[in-house]
Amino acid sequence: MLDMVDIGALTEMAAAKKTTADGLKSMALGIGAGLGTIGPGIGVGYIFGKVIESVTRQPEMREEITSIQWLGFALTEAIVFYAFIFGLIAFFL
Repeated sequence: MLDMVDIGALTEMAAAKKTTADGLKSMALGIGAGLGTIGPGIGVGYIFGKVIESVTRQPEMREEITSIQWLGFALTEAIVFYAFIFGLIAFFL
């Protein structure tokens, strides 16, 4: 039969394991969200750089290029939200 000291030690060990697991989940969420934003960040910069280049080459197409730009921006930014949602799902499961 276990005495009270052993039960207390087991309780502390279980709490430490839970704290470690929660900490690892938090780190995974942060790292996953951070890595998930690198690609879209590069993509958004590329989109706007190409828009500037296109408008300077063909100023008369500015309105059409700008509308396409915002579509590309929205689709690229959606990837960031997907990465964040997947990170939250992994965190809470």
